[in-house]
Amino acid sequence: VQLQASGGGLVRPEGSLRLSCAAPGFTLGDNAIAWFRQAPGKEREGFSCITSTGSTFYTDPVEGRFTISKDDVKNTVYLQMDNLKPEDTAVYYCAAEVHTWCSFQPGDYTSWGQGTQVTVSS
Repeated sequence: VQLQASGGGLVRPEGSLRLSCAAPGFTLGDNAIAWFRQAPGKEREGFSCITSTGSTFYTDPVEGRFTISKDDVKNTVYLQMDNLKPEDTAVYYCAAEVHTWCSFQPGDYTSWGQGTQVTVSS
């Protein structure tokens, strides 16, 4: 399944962005959905995830600044990113898998979006 990630852009430090992850023809609500990011020269890292029942998980670098949510009617998952920092600059990907638990391992997901660039710079 091809997911569609969107909403990236250029933002100043301490600014905000909201990313969206949609999946036309596919029911995201049955899946665990995770957000990953990959900065130049670094490995892809998972940092936020929401289960099919709505439980949410975050890694320490984004805890308290990022919020993952979903709208099952719109079949879309959102990532609200506040207080952005230059170190948040990366390509952001959403991923989905039909399991009831969250994982931050890329190999645990088979459906991916194409990535959206987030650049935090003054």
